[in-house]
Amino acid sequence: MPLGVDKSDFLEQKVKRSEQTIRQKDERIAALETENAMLYLKLAQCQGSVHHEREKSTRLLQMIKLDHSYKERVSQELLELSKQMKVLKQDLAAMKAAVRQMPPEMVLMLEGFRRQTLKVQRMFLSENRGLEGLQKRIQELEVSLASANERHAREKKRRQMLHNTLVELRGNIRVHCRVRPLMPFDTGSDEATTLGRQGTLSEQVVHVVDDETAVVKATSRPGQGTKAFEFERVYAPLECQDAVFEEVQPLLTSLLDGYNVCIMAYGQTGSGKTHTMLGPPQSKDYGYHNEEQHNPQEGVIPKATRELFRLIAEKPPETHSVEVSVVEIYNNDIRDLLGGDDRKHDVLTAGDGSLDVPSLTYRTVEGVQQVMELVQYGMKHRAEDATLIHAHSSRSHLIVTLTVTVNSGAVTPTSPITDYNVFAVPQSAPPKTERGRRTLPVPSSPSPIPHHMHSKTRSRSPSPARAPTPTNCFKTKLQLVDLAGSECVGMSGVTGAALRETSYINKSLSALADVLGALAEHRAHVPYRNARLTHMLQDSIGGDAKLLVMCCVSPAQRYLSESLQCLGFGQRARQVQRGPIKRKFIAAGPAIDTGRSSPRPGSALSRKGLQTI
Repeated sequence: MPLGVDKSDFLEQKVKRSEQTIRQKDERIAALETENAMLYLKLAQCQGSVHHEREKSTRLLQMIKLDHSYKERVSQELLELSKQMKVLKQDLAAMKAAVRQMPPEMVLMLEGFRRQTLKVQRMFLSENRGLEGLQKRIQELEVSLASANERHAREKKRRQMLHNTLVELRGNIRVHCRVRPLMPFDTGSDEATTLGRQGTLSEQVVHVVDDETAVVKATSRPGQGTKAFEFERVYAPLECQDAVFEEVQPLLTSLLDGYNVCIMAYGQTGSGKTHTMLGPPQSKDYGYHNEEQHNPQEGVIPKATRELFRLIAEKPPETHSVEVSVVEIYNNDIRDLLGGDDRKHDVLTAGDGSLDVPSLTYRTVEGVQQVMELVQYGMKHRAEDATLIHAHSSRSHLIVTLTVTVNSGAVTPTSPITDYNVFAVPQSAPPKTERGRRTLPVPSSPSPIPHHMHSKTRSRSPSPARAPTPTNCFKTKLQLVDLAGSECVGMSGVTGAALRETSYINKSLSALADVLGALAEHRAHVPYRNARLTHMLQDSIGGDAKLLVMCCVSPAQRYLSESLQCLGFGQRARQVQRGPIKRKFIAAGPAIDTGRSSPRPGSALSRKGLQTI
């Protein structure tokens, strides 16, 4: 070994080589043992094969012996059969001789068979004629069924007309119910794949039976089973916006006939109220594009506005004018979404007992495009916030009012309109405050009048610049209300300012329910003043307008309590009988109300007789 080399390393390498040699030999021994086992297995298989072949050869020898004995038996049987064949040949010859003597009998038998065949053919033809008669009868029954269905449709329509007439005479509130489809957020904390599955939070418990009945299967609640609710119209989840407006459309004709009209969407948060009234809230324009292009996703407000101007276009020119106001009731305060300031507004009563908010901003419009621009501008200012239930939860009640002035002749203004336009739509959206709310801007200087509204801008506020109202006219109002949704604080997860908003929303909706309950029970006192919402809508709720309430319902098990409350609200609203709706018309000068005498709109009594309530 060379000097300086570590012996321990040399020994370790030698040990490793020895261990490697031992492992190789162990592996060789294991391989030999395995090969030995395989050889023993093959030996056992060969021994088994030899044993099997011996048994097989034994069986073959036995089979050979049996075959020899079988051949002997067959040869004997063959001899016997040959003898029997000779006997049969003799019998066959005898039978042939007998057959030659039987032709007359065969002819008679064939003739009988022929007659039987003709009889069967006649029976088959008769049955075919019977089938043709049955087919003709079936066709007659189908025609009769189609006629019966047509008569049923006519009678159903007639029944609906009679029911609407009865509603008019009684002054009942029309109540429709719309069940929205299941949405991904209905699953809550569950997985998205469980949407609609039985036993989960998103299980569908509200079902539409027909176009007048909705059923709630509250089987998960002890003591509650299936409950049925009947309304004037029930919309299934798959019914489109056009189907909803088809039922609303006749009310717009009544508007030009001299009746006030109010359409109100009620329901819990996330139930589709804003979608029904405006359109998809996910879109900035809520599904509205322009005046010429009709979008099937448009809600009641753009569709009603388009239909209103279509009806006005059929009237004589310069006999109808339309003014628009957009208001929200936020934390029980009336906020003018078009006025550009934060001042408070009060509900005032005139000498004739009618209610109004004269300090609001009203803008004269000439088409649906102008109306929707104002509504969309107002929606930018409307308070909304995201909750655990809905990403675009409205935090206020929205009231869009279209006031239609009907003149018997052309209107001739007696005083010019000033250049100061407080109604011009700002070109940019107002700044946002915390939590996504928008504050109303306070204009410091007049803004330019938009070209499409240059000559038709007016104010309902007391102002010397306002053109006087002609004496031979009357006014009707179309109020389109998108109520804020009722919500459970524990489910929505709101805190701070949003919790305060929820409190005001629930209080105002409770006040609305109290008002309808008082009207249904014909109480002497109706608590309209418990909330600004009911106070501002007092004329519409109390019988001065044709009122339609659209109850929007979420179908999921998660919102069962809120759905039952909404449907119960609709049932109570149907029980309200307010008497015949008052109609306004022209009678020799000033416009009068068929239900009570009222001063001419815009007169000195109407302006000076206002009292703060």
